[in-house]
Amino acid sequence: MSELKIVFVGHVDHGKSTIIGRLLYDTKSLPQGVVDKVQRIADETGKDFEFAYLLDAFAEERQQGITIDTTQLKFSTTTRDYLIIDAPGHKEFLKNMISGAANANAAFLVIDAQAGVQEQSRRHAYLLSLLGIKKIFVLVNKMDLVGYSALRFLEVSDDIKNFLATIKITPQRIIPISGFVGDNVTEHSENLSWYAGETLIDTLDKISGVEENFSAALRLPIQDVYKFDERRIIAGRIESGKLNVGDKIKIFPEGRQTVVIEFAHWQKRDKKFSAQTGESVGVIVADEFFNRRGEIITLANDVPPKVSNRLRASVFWLGKNFLTVGKSYKLKLATAEVEATVEKIILTVDAATLQRQENSSALKLNDVGEIIFKLKDKIAFDEFGTFQATGRFVLVDGYDVAGGGIVLDANFRGGRNDFHRRQAEILRRTLQRILLRRGATQDNSSCREQK
Repeated sequence: MSELKIVFVGHVDHGKSTIIGRLLYDTKSLPQGVVDKVQRIADETGKDFEFAYLLDAFAEERQQGITIDTTQLKFSTTTRDYLIIDAPGHKEFLKNMISGAANANAAFLVIDAQAGVQEQSRRHAYLLSLLGIKKIFVLVNKMDLVGYSALRFLEVSDDIKNFLATIKITPQRIIPISGFVGDNVTEHSENLSWYAGETLIDTLDKISGVEENFSAALRLPIQDVYKFDERRIIAGRIESGKLNVGDKIKIFPEGRQTVVIEFAHWQKRDKKFSAQTGESVGVIVADEFFNRRGEIITLANDVPPKVSNRLRASVFWLGKNFLTVGKSYKLKLATAEVEATVEKIILTVDAATLQRQENSSALKLNDVGEIIFKLKDKIAFDEFGTFQATGRFVLVDGYDVAGGGIVLDANFRGGRNDFHRRQAEILRRTLQRILLRRGATQDNSSCREQK
C-alpha cells in the first residue's frame, strides 16, 4: 500500500504532539539517541520528560510549550508507511495548520477529556471540512486526568458529535486515550477496560489510502510546458485517475482534443507507458497546441471540468485586512492563477460559534463566508464535492496568502440582472411551445377540413 498522510489537529495544549511522540516511542520508530537528547533537554530546562519534545524542533517551541510550525515525520508499521503531520493548535498559527492539513488523507482531531470541546477544536473541525478531509477521527486524550471515566468520555463524545453534525461531518471513530501514559495508543489498556474498540495504531492501519483515487476520472493540471529538441513536454502531477500512452485526451478550458504519444524519459530504463494518481509526469502529445500552466488535462470520455469566469465558493479568511466586496485578489486553484473580484458576500459564519449573517459587506479574520467571485479570465475547475484537488483554492492579497476555500457551484448565476434574464428565457421558451402547439392544432384542423 502507498504512503498515507495523517494530520493531527486540535486546540492548543490538548496533547497532539504528546500523542505522536508516544506513538513513535512505542513503535520504536525514533532514530537512535533522540530519546537521550530529549531527556537532556528536559534536565536542562528543569522539566519532566515530555514526548512532545520529540517533535517540537525549534528552541522557542520548547520554551513556550506550543507547536508553531508544521512538523512532519515518516513512520512505518508492518501494514504501510505513514507521513504524520503535527499541525499547530494556537489560533495565531492557523495558516501553518492549513498548510499542514491540506494534503492529508485523514485527520485526527484531539480533544482534552478534562477541558472538553474548545473554540479551536470547533474551528479546526470546520477547517477540516473546508479542506475536504472526509476521514476524520476523534481522540479524547488525557483520560488519566479524569480518572478514566467512561461517563466523561461519553459527555465529550456527545459534545463533539453534536458540533460535527452541524457542519455535516460524521467522525469515523472516537477513541479514548492517554498520550502521556500510553493507554490505547498501541495497546489496549486495563485502565480503559470499558472500551471495546480499536487502539490508535489499529485504527491507522485500517484507513484506506489513495488507491481509491486511481479509478476516478483523470485530472492532470499543467504545471509547465518545456521544449527539448523538437519535443514539447507538458509537465504536471496526476491528481486523480490514470493516463496511458495512446489515450485520447482533452485540454481545458478550451477543450481541445489530442492523443498521448509518449511519456518523457531520460533513459530507456525509465520509459513508461502508463501513470496514475500521485505521479509527476511529462506528457508528449500528437498535436502542437499552445498549452499553458493552469490548464487541466482529462481523458476525452471523462466527465469534463467546469469552465467559467464566475464561481460560488466557501472561503475561510486569514487576512489581516477584511475581505470586502469589490476588491480583487489572486485566486490560485491547482496550477491556475487568475484575478478574482468579490462580487457578493452571500453570508458570513463565525467558525467557532457558527453564528450566521447574510448579505455582509466584509469577511473578517477567522470568519467563513459564502462568496461569489467574478474571474478576469475563464478557467477550468471542478465543484469540490466532485474533485477535491481541482475544487480547492487559496486567495492571495498582495504577497500574502490571506484565505482558502472550496468551489461550491461552478455554474452560479447570481444577481438581479441574471434573474431577469433567466425569467425572460423561460418566458420565451414557454411562448415558443404555445405557438408550436397552436400551429400543430391549426394544421390538424386543416387536414380534417380537407378530408
